[in-house]
Amino acid sequence: MSDEVVRIWTEGQVGIMELNRPQVFNCLALSVMRALDAGMRGFEDGEKVRVVLIRSTGKHFCTGADLDEVKGKRGDLDALKHFISYGHGVLRSMENSPLPVIVAVQGLALAGGLELMMAADVAFAGETAKLGCQHAQFGLIPGWGGTQRLPRLVGERRALDLMFSARWIEASEARNWGLVNYVVPDAELHAKAMQYCQTLAARNTNGIAMMKKLTVHGLMGNLDQGLALEAAEAPAALMSDNVTEGLNAFQEKRQPNFK
Repeated sequence: MSDEVVRIWTEGQVGIMELNRPQVFNCLALSVMRALDAGMRGFEDGEKVRVVLIRSTGKHFCTGADLDEVKGKRGDLDALKHFISYGHGVLRSMENSPLPVIVAVQGLALAGGLELMMAADVAFAGETAKLGCQHAQFGLIPGWGGTQRLPRLVGERRALDLMFSARWIEASEARNWGLVNYVVPDAELHAKAMQYCQTLAARNTNGIAMMKKLTVHGLMGNLDQGLALEAAEAPAALMSDNVTEGLNAFQEKRQPNFK
């Protein structure tokens, strides 16, 4: 077992970041968040990676923030502010990344682990996975975006229920709510997620980056503002070489070879 808190490597055009603290259920210390941030920046700065996959070693995806670390900072307000703001920044950067970010969840994804999952673009879950916002059970509140992303994904009433009750939901219920996209057999989780990543890597990555940007930024405003963003970007996007290749491939009845 590697001593790295996050193992980072590439397989083809897929960049993989694997939480690697199974002895503490992959809880999120500042060192983990720094590693995730550095990994994303490295993938973005290079030219090889087209898709990022976040996964975990061990039985559980992530059971939240490292509460031992949080307890150690409770006497220092500035340290707590840094802990919260740094995590916010890392997850927001992930959302704003031009690279699509896919997450594969096994076992438990709770509290901060759920917040990490929600910052990804597409979520896979093993069939026995359980998800929850467990903060209220211990008198805490979400600190890395849970109160904002959860209602945007599942609606206000469901989000408040999960936060108030601190209950865990099954993967199938999470899929029905729109909290995860795909539920797959546990033994096939990483393979299915990787297969999906490889499919995206073969797409027009400039187009995917633009779709992600328009969706993320469009949701910040009203419908008219979002439509205006799309209308402003679409004409230039249609002039790109990759669109030429895509149209030629359609006419020639072959798979496109995007650059």
